[in-house]
Amino acid sequence: MLHYLFDYLYSSGIDATFHNLFNYISVRSALAMITSLFVTIYFGKSIIEFLSKKLVKDDIRDLGLEGQKEKSGTPTMGGVIILLGILIPTFLFCRLNNIYVIIMIITAVWMAVIGFIDDYIKVFKNNKNGLAGKFKIVGQVILGLIVAAMMLFHPSIVVQENLTSTSVESYQDSKNIKLAPAEKSLKTTIPFVKNNQLDYADLLIEPFNMEWLIFFLFSFITVFIITGVSNSANLTDGIDGLATGACAIIGATLGVFCYVSGNMIFANYLDVMYIPHIPELVVFLSAFVGACVGFLWYNSFPAQIFMGDTGSLALGGIIGVVAILIRKELLLPIFCGLFFLESLSVIMQVGYFKYTKRKYGVGKRIFLMSPLHHHYQKKGIHESKIVTRFWIVCVFLCLLAFVTLKLR
Repeated sequence: MLHYLFDYLYSSGIDATFHNLFNYISVRSALAMITSLFVTIYFGKSIIEFLSKKLVKDDIRDLGLEGQKEKSGTPTMGGVIILLGILIPTFLFCRLNNIYVIIMIITAVWMAVIGFIDDYIKVFKNNKNGLAGKFKIVGQVILGLIVAAMMLFHPSIVVQENLTSTSVESYQDSKNIKLAPAEKSLKTTIPFVKNNQLDYADLLIEPFNMEWLIFFLFSFITVFIITGVSNSANLTDGIDGLATGACAIIGATLGVFCYVSGNMIFANYLDVMYIPHIPELVVFLSAFVGACVGFLWYNSFPAQIFMGDTGSLALGGIIGVVAILIRKELLLPIFCGLFFLESLSVIMQVGYFKYTKRKYGVGKRIFLMSPLHHHYQKKGIHESKIVTRFWIVCVFLCLLAFVTLKLR
């Protein structure tokens, strides 16, 4: 909104200083992060007090974990703070007519609403199961269909191939870079592969490569990614600060990928797809990182508030959709590896328990408890140390994802 205000002032001949500044992605990204931090930290305290007065408190199940009883009565639904920290800077500093920004606003609000309904049922209806799983899945499927439809049919969502040889002379000046005409494409990036592009449309051979079948295939992939990442983030949100800090690290990683993909010079040098209009997402992701870090002020051990499904589903959904938009969804198992390890531990635990119970009559476990962070809690490791070590693993995985830009 401020961008349009300074555009208006510039067209009226009043002042060009702020208009020029707001043309820089870096300036607006920095302002978005600062504003997000201010919103989450300054208003977070008031929201926590409000939620406490309204008895919006988490009913902790007794899992026999150390320090668990002390957390009983901690306010939940803190995802509202995160959502405000993302949306307010987005509305202030992003170009709101950018299709990528529109998709991300829809994603953030949509997933937060699903999580909010789930938290509301748990808190106010005294139903520990919350929103039925089938309704969550329906909501995620609808969002996946919306994202897939926009990527397939919106004219502004295009990619451009790099026609310039990657040399020092070619990437130092954007005027020397030649790009193919913009095209509608479902191409994505395959990590660690030299000719690292895959077009989902090529997965369907004649005569099955009809447009509606391509849409069905891509929608299935989109829904699978959104559902997988959002639910994995939800499982990771089990101890103070773990999911919040991990999402901040992953969000910063996505911001770098986004900037590279939307910068003609860097895209040419690194030989990645150039995606027009995508740099605006760097501003959104800066707000995302700022909101996570600001929320961590209250969510770190000992937590004054939990994000609830309102926050975890929204954060996971945002990460999944951004990865799809910047054509890096095949990198998700790497930079979201922490989330997937948590989910895999649950799948392995449940699967092995059912298998051994069916075969031997007594169910056995691989881990002391799942998700994985509870396994280490059961081993007597303090949750602050678990969180710090898991963050280190997340940083390592994100650095490994960066390596894929050049290692092919």
